[in-house]
Amino acid sequence: MTEVSKILQDSHGRDHAYLRISLIERCNLRCTYCMPEEGVKLSPKSSLMTYEEIYEIAKTFVDNGVTKIRLTGGEPLIRKDIPIILEKLATLPVELSITSNAVIIDKYIDVLKANGVNKINVSLDSLDEGKFKHITRRHEFKKVYNNILLLVKEGFTLKVNAVLMKGFNENEIIDFINFTKDLPVSVRFIEFMPFDGNKWDMSKMISYAEVMRYVHDAFAEDEVERLQDAPNDTSKNYRIKGYQGSFAIISSVTNPFCDSCNRLRLTANGQLKNCLFSSTESDLLTTLRAGKPIEPVIQKAVWAKLKVRGGMDTLKKLQEPELHTNNRSMTAIGG
Repeated sequence: MTEVSKILQDSHGRDHAYLRISLIERCNLRCTYCMPEEGVKLSPKSSLMTYEEIYEIAKTFVDNGVTKIRLTGGEPLIRKDIPIILEKLATLPVELSITSNAVIIDKYIDVLKANGVNKINVSLDSLDEGKFKHITRRHEFKKVYNNILLLVKEGFTLKVNAVLMKGFNENEIIDFINFTKDLPVSVRFIEFMPFDGNKWDMSKMISYAEVMRYVHDAFAEDEVERLQDAPNDTSKNYRIKGYQGSFAIISSVTNPFCDSCNRLRLTANGQLKNCLFSSTESDLLTTLRAGKPIEPVIQKAVWAKLKVRGGMDTLKKLQEPELHTNNRSMTAIGG
């Protein structure tokens, strides 16, 4: 294996060993913070990566130092060839994981296990059925909730991601933490982030500091245990003493973790994004289909990665609409 620094190190000295691959732009939910109400213009099928192309691009990254791949969407499990994709990627020397909304994940338990996918992130923004329908625009709460319990029973390592939005679900912060009392899951509270079409503004955001105020109002100081964060972790991790699970806060807006970022994103139509917030992309798929090596394109894209949030290095810049409307909607990037 080639050293990461050969191709996957940026101009700020960050090595990138983690690749998120979006398999599909479509989703069976319509979460408001992810997909504009009017929907998104989908890439034509011919411009999406085939399973062979996904494998070929992934192998190039692994050969150059990537050790972890997470599959995302849209909803990756609605892609019909997902079993083949998993089978192909499982042959690479890499940790393979997946992010899902868990609506249909019960049908893929055996496939996930057979291909060594043990780590699963599930999106769930409310424990209230009515709120779930409001945010997702779909009636799937009971299915998702029961599938979370099923994944725990089946022994998967599970993280539950909840995007916090003021006036919507901040009153469920303690309910989510108490969800970890008897279940070995990690609930992760994610600050509402700006993407094309999701009507973001600072007033809708619940910050890291605000989450901790809720925590300290509900629990005694000696009950709240700060956990050791993993290297390159995006979250600050905690546990309530005596609880089986834990909780964490991902504060991309108020406390960005850019200094230790080791992540790259590959969209379903084969574009490399060197940052979630970046408005620029590098076309790997066209290069691959032309029979040309993709390593020079990768190296140029990684080297050009900006130091903080795609150049939005202040909260003032983050609030300038043109900076994030030039980006894709979240469903078209990949979670």
